[in-house]
Amino acid sequence: MDTAPGPRLILLCGLPGAGKTTLAKRLAKELPAVRLCPDERLTDLGVDLFDERTRDRLERRFREHAQELLRLGQTVILEFGFWGRSERDEKRRGAHALGVPVELRYLPAPVDELCRRLEARDGTGEPGSAPIGRELIEEYARQFEAPGADELALFDAPSADRKG
Repeated sequence: MDTAPGPRLILLCGLPGAGKTTLAKRLAKELPAVRLCPDERLTDLGVDLFDERTRDRLERRFREHAQELLRLGQTVILEFGFWGRSERDEKRRGAHALGVPVELRYLPAPVDELCRRLEARDGTGEPGSAPIGRELIEEYARQFEAPGADELALFDAPSADRKG
């Protein structure tokens, strides 16, 4: 049971295959929380997961919806990946402006492990996923800005009874 009063914003940060969806689903049940996952919604709508214009529009709407849910006292999990620090800073400042604690759950994994997990996932046909090869993961890894200790210190700690 959640011992922290009021809503929380939980940002899941990591590359494809890092375990964001697995963690998000677990946390959504345990807390409970509203989980916003662009990949699943795009798939449900029949939109190509690599359609950046549509993804950007959907993520913007999810951000607005998350702010509204936080104002209403609901805990929200954003499962966007949050590859850049500026994006993480923006979400942290927005929630803090509402007086809401923000957790950053960073899920690091080496490229070899990401590729192994993605290959296994591709074999299951899991909804909300697309085949991603090693070349693309390596490109993503070069673009990804991993949060350092200084940045992680800016976020609120998860409640003691929550792990992940």
